[in-house]
Amino acid sequence: MELTQLETFVAVARGGSVRAASERVHLSQPAVSGHIKAVEDALGLTLFERTSKGMTLTAAGRRLLEKAEQTLAAHQGLLDEAARTKGGLRGQLRLGAASNTHPGMLERLLATFAQAFPDVETTLEHRTSAQVVAGLREGELDAGLFHAAGGLAEDLVAHEVGRFTTFVAAAPGMVPPARPLDWPALARLPWVYPAASACCGRTAEDLFRAHQLRPVRVINVDRQLVTRTLLASGAGVGLLHEDVAREAERTGELELLHEVTAPVQVVFAHLATRAADPVLEAAVTQVLRGGPPRPRVTARAPAPRPRRR
Repeated sequence: MELTQLETFVAVARGGSVRAASERVHLSQPAVSGHIKAVEDALGLTLFERTSKGMTLTAAGRRLLEKAEQTLAAHQGLLDEAARTKGGLRGQLRLGAASNTHPGMLERLLATFAQAFPDVETTLEHRTSAQVVAGLREGELDAGLFHAAGGLAEDLVAHEVGRFTTFVAAAPGMVPPARPLDWPALARLPWVYPAASACCGRTAEDLFRAHQLRPVRVINVDRQLVTRTLLASGAGVGLLHEDVAREAERTGELELLHEVTAPVQVVFAHLATRAADPVLEAAVTQVLRGGPPRPRVTARAPAPRPRRR
């Protein structure tokens, strides 16, 4: 049993549902369910009763919850003590984050990092994903948390910390029901999505190429909540991240017309040449504590540009 699986058990127990735990630990709902099954299999116990209202602890689950929380607290205490034993960490961490990065993920990283390493000066800038990558290469940023809809360059070391899909959405009744979708008819409507440097912008361009169309009008918006509001008002059709899209569907604000099944990765990255930087090593450790460690993600891309002088 892994500590991350134990964290998921505690998150489900405290949140009362797989959905709530998914948002708390930044994992997909199937991944959360997989963690719970792994814990139950390892212990040989049934920890939850599955009901239509969520997940309720069994008697065994209630007995083990406190022990699980104590175990996680002891692990964190060990990490904190190790940092203090090393004499603490000093320096700066200039972090760039994609504009629509899940706020809970950022809050977790910044809060835990500041607590563990109070002598490291941390700053945060919001940019598009492409601008975060550019900032890393030009020496303006030390690390970045962003969305990678395509590949990543070999000059970057990246750790996947999450992934999601994207939906084409519109106000209820705006698009006549049809299967398959009438893509030429959709092209005659305004589209709301970010510029091509953002993940939804790149996804939109891929969709247009695949269906050989070009919208008559585009409204570029780089904030998911603003896009959601515009779509709900009937301003057009557009693209939303999975969590925002599902919530808007649940409240009846939007209809989800099409799911882009190719996943978008959420990655934490820095330049490969700085892999031994102790501040970055500490930051990576904090990020990976938010979910199960995943393989590094790399792919070919243009060589890094020289730093600005």
